[in-house]
Amino acid sequence: MRSIFIGLALLVFGAAQAQEPIRGVWITNVASQALKSEEQIQRAVDNCKKYGINTIFMVVWNAGKTMYPSAVLEKYIGIKQDPVYGTLDPLKVMIEKAHASNIRVYAWFEYGFAYAYQDSSTVWLQKYPHWVGRNASGNLLQKNKFYWWNSMHPEVQQLLTELVTEVVRNYKVDGVQGDDRLPAMPAEGGYDSFTRKLYKKSTGKKQPPQQFDEPDWLQWKADQLSSYGKKLYAAVKAIRPECQVSWAPSIYPWSKENYLQDWPKWLKEGYADNVIPQLYRYNVAAYEKILKELKEQVPENMQHRVFPGVLTSLGGGYRVKEDMLKEMIQLNRRYGFQGETFFYYETLPSLINPIYE
Repeated sequence: MRSIFIGLALLVFGAAQAQEPIRGVWITNVASQALKSEEQIQRAVDNCKKYGINTIFMVVWNAGKTMYPSAVLEKYIGIKQDPVYGTLDPLKVMIEKAHASNIRVYAWFEYGFAYAYQDSSTVWLQKYPHWVGRNASGNLLQKNKFYWWNSMHPEVQQLLTELVTEVVRNYKVDGVQGDDRLPAMPAEGGYDSFTRKLYKKSTGKKQPPQQFDEPDWLQWKADQLSSYGKKLYAAVKAIRPECQVSWAPSIYPWSKENYLQDWPKWLKEGYADNVIPQLYRYNVAAYEKILKELKEQVPENMQHRVFPGVLTSLGGGYRVKEDMLKEMIQLNRRYGFQGETFFYYETLPSLINPIYE
């Protein structure tokens, strides 16, 4: 009887935890020292606790390397982890420190299906040239200085699935997250030999349209990535059903038109535990406009699973003013969104006043 009672209590506790609105922050390894040592990780956790953050989204996959020791990475390219960390396992330390402060940790696979930034001549291109994405001209698929794999290639998808499930098996993360690069691909892609053959087999048409954003062709590509998102969700749940699967896509419909992310479909079809759309705007009026659009895109009974992504800083440049930040949070509540996630952590130490009253 006692064991049944304890089991029921844990179920109730787990449900309560899952329903708690996300008040999150992204911690990345770019323009930040937060992951460089155990002491800095502790400082970051302390700051998150101080400012009312209950969820940390920590980068674990960036520029073709992991921020934790990975047998998967070693299998594919011969190194176990980004060498900048030496013997430190930032993910292990982050989980220990954050959980001790009652803060959840999600493993954030920031680069997703992008394998390089600015310079394409990486070990990934050398070892797996058949993975690359191609545009209609046959050139390497590049957008905003990022170089992309063909996100529809089964070997590429297998790599990401192995990385994600490795973390879910080996670490007590509360969740995993893909963003505007997982599952995603620039809409200009789809012209590599593999995808051409897949399209012909799937549709019976000899060649895809030369216009990359032809509506049916665009939707077909988006549907391929939605299918992968569903498979990845199932793979995570098969290992640890309580592990949350979160997506942080671009705003809709821009997300589908530019990166093939048809995320309202992911939410409605049940392979998104929460969605954090990137509502990145530099003034309150623009933010409210896009927030209104978001509310219209999300069914009312699913709004509790959607948390706006708020831009608070960019490297050493833009930094949100505190009164504007509070206005955006107030707008979120006014429109029925009970939480949000800030990009990114480095804003917190510079704040004078509490974020949440």
